[in-house]
Amino acid sequence: MRTTASFGVLLGIALGAAPAHAQTATVGKYDVKFEDVSTNCTTQKLTYRPTVMEVKAKGATITVDLDLTPLMVGTPQKNGKLSAKSKPGNTMIDGMQGVFSVAGKVGADGTVSLVMVAEYSTKGKALCSQSWNVTGTKQK
Repeated sequence: MRTTASFGVLLGIALGAAPAHAQTATVGKYDVKFEDVSTNCTTQKLTYRPTVMEVKAKGATITVDLDLTPLMVGTPQKNGKLSAKSKPGNTMIDGMQGVFSVAGKVGADGTVSLVMVAEYSTKGKALCSQSWNVTGTKQK
């Protein structure tokens, strides 16, 4: 799928643990909104409303938590860059599983700009994929 291939390049590979200051720069709660970018889903696609995204750090790992989305786990990188991916988990649509990934950057001013991709399946059979631009600001 074109979306998945493009996202794979964007996601990259984390080469090691980031310094502690990189973690603290991205950790926190963000008020985010979602803009549909692309989908090849014909009937069942997810729609996200503005919500709170929480980024937590534990050791050399970060988690990205969005309501109604499987927990995404990753490694903080330099310059506020962030990437994380979930294991297969339930979605808002009964019977549909999804693997979710985010990649992007948290600015020094507390703004966040990410691309989120979901790859859906049912009973182990691939269905479709969907992507969003996720933007927002860090809560004070």
